[in-house]
Amino acid sequence: FPSHDTRTQTKNIMKHPAAFGVYLFLRTAMNVMRSIEALVWAIIFSVWVGIGPFAGMLALMIHSIASLTKQYSEMVETVYEGPIEGVQSCGASKLQTIWFAIVPQVVLPYISFTVYRWDINVRMATIIGLVGGGGIGTMLIKYQGQAMWPEVGTIIVVIAAVVWLMDQASAYIREALK
Repeated sequence: FPSHDTRTQTKNIMKHPAAFGVYLFLRTAMNVMRSIEALVWAIIFSVWVGIGPFAGMLALMIHSIASLTKQYSEMVETVYEGPIEGVQSCGASKLQTIWFAIVPQVVLPYISFTVYRWDINVRMATIIGLVGGGGIGTMLIKYQGQAMWPEVGTIIVVIAAVVWLMDQASAYIREALK
């Protein structure tokens, strides 16, 4: 990497005032949504759509979108200016600049963080079940409450296996995209 900082910022990429306004609005909205924990979202959605897996899925979706949006925008803010300048010097349009200079710098971290967030959601699904979010957490609490320890152990092993498989899949996908 160059010795001096040649990174750009999202706000520098979004030079048009309307685009920058959209950027600021979305960033603020996502920060507000991200500041509310997934458990609280699950409670809110349980009231709105009823107790069950749909409420849990909505809670994890909202929190994941807000968290990933922040991470994605920060990754774009750290792209290096060199490839952008190189592509633009060849006469590339804005879309071509994004596709050929920015996307290659962020695609692997995007995949990595997305799979990591999926991993978090699998683990959070058990907690979401505690507040009426349904899913595997509800089963875990039910079996634990009935002292059905072999079933509790099986659910824990399944959760661990799914998280491990997702980690392996993530490593494979990152290696295939290099």
